[in-house]
Amino acid sequence: MTEAEAIDVARDALYITIIVSGPLMLVGLVIGTAISLFQALTQLQEQTLSFVPKIIAMFAALVFLLPFMFGHLKTFTEQVMDRVVAVGTGDG
Repeated sequence: MTEAEAIDVARDALYITIIVSGPLMLVGLVIGTAISLFQALTQLQEQTLSFVPKIIAMFAALVFLLPFMFGHLKTFTEQVMDRVVAVGTGDG
């Protein structure tokens, strides 16, 4: 495996990490912002009020987005394994 191929694999891994974790982080950001706005408007400073809804929303998003995330991870893993086989057989 050449240096350029290793950099390509690392770049693809970072891209997949962003694609897979992005939707969950976005859900957490939106819910966290909404809860913070609610707390600022009502002056309620309860710690569990900000933590529990975020956990529930992120868990629900995880259940909903799991097929999407698995599909991307499966495709990336297959691509990496194809590269490993290509290097092992001398095709790469």
